[in-house]
Amino acid sequence: MADHQSPVEGNSADNPAMTMAELLEQSYDLKKVRRGDILMGMIVSVTPNEILVDIGSKSEGIVSGREMERLSPEDLAALREGAEIPVYVVKPEDEEGNTILSLTRAQAEKDWLTAHKLYESGGVYEGVVAGHNKGGLIVHFGQIRGFVPGSQLSVDHRARGMGREDQWSHMVDRKLHLKIIEMDRSRNRLILSERAAVEEQRKKQKEKLLDNLKEGDVLTGRVTSLADFGAFVDLGGADGLIHLSELSWSRVSHPRDILRVGDELKVYVLNIDAERQRIGLSLKRLQQEPWSQVLDTYEVGQVVDAVITKLANFGAFAQIGDVEGLIHLSELTDANITHAREVVKEGDQVSVKIIRIDPERRRIGLSLKQAEGEMSWQEYQQAEEIDEIDADEIEEIDAEEIVSENE
Repeated sequence: MADHQSPVEGNSADNPAMTMAELLEQSYDLKKVRRGDILMGMIVSVTPNEILVDIGSKSEGIVSGREMERLSPEDLAALREGAEIPVYVVKPEDEEGNTILSLTRAQAEKDWLTAHKLYESGGVYEGVVAGHNKGGLIVHFGQIRGFVPGSQLSVDHRARGMGREDQWSHMVDRKLHLKIIEMDRSRNRLILSERAAVEEQRKKQKEKLLDNLKEGDVLTGRVTSLADFGAFVDLGGADGLIHLSELSWSRVSHPRDILRVGDELKVYVLNIDAERQRIGLSLKRLQQEPWSQVLDTYEVGQVVDAVITKLANFGAFAQIGDVEGLIHLSELTDANITHAREVVKEGDQVSVKIIRIDPERRRIGLSLKQAEGEMSWQEYQQAEEIDEIDADEIEEIDAEEIVSENE
């Protein structure tokens, strides 16, 4: 017996400072856990009041019943003995020596890590609207409660009655594409933006469209906005511009004269600037070029109806059919004038005489005063014809009266 030496005594001789607990921990390779650790554990048992989880420590960790109340029925149903789950260490050891764990906080920490990566990459994710308040929408990012301010919604989803408590109620349960624009883990703050996500998606769609687009393509688009210089058309992810000069072969003062926001139309791809990501479109290139019919329709000396479209100090432009001609100042009147407004105004319907056709330069010269002279001559001839008819009728009546008297 005197020669027998226990393993404890032998180990103590090698390392006198080691305690029994340290030897046990070393022999079973037990983990030391700290508050805030996220560990993978295996479920040992599940009861209505708690879940026991083996985390490789000297004692099993406990997920309390209060923690379980926060889980959805689907999440609870997935908690079975032998299943591996992530857990968050709330307290390494309580008064009874138990390690207190949390499932929801473990998931939330993982969600914050995922959110951070998504924020850094500028990626977009799809979320479901869970609720709302006066300022915007509540959308969960996993276990994290995110917020979408009303100003960060897309134009299509912004409420008209700003300030009403129920202004966002119609958005609950809708799926939105969102981008994280602000996050602060310490303040539990996660700000989301649908507007930024839409812009990001449109940017990618535009790059893809520009890669595949070529001049001469004909596409269907929708008018999104009108400006003094032209109309913007959504081509399915990217906007193109129809310049005012490409709207029609006829003169157009403003795009609203022929287009409305929301109109669907076919457009011709005029040019592509990939570097500046701009697409030039044309509406008139899909219409018949009016000048191809001018020589078949009009001739010099012809008097036609016209509408005054624009005034200038050198004359007035007038629309005849689908083309526009110029009435020079000297062809407006014989009077001495300094501006066309002294004779006509925009919108006037007048008769003009065609005095010149230049198909190569696509120009037609018109005259108002010569047409008036022409009309006066025609009116004079018509009056002469009427007088002759009246004279013939009078002679016939006189002859009848003479015959009647002779009888």
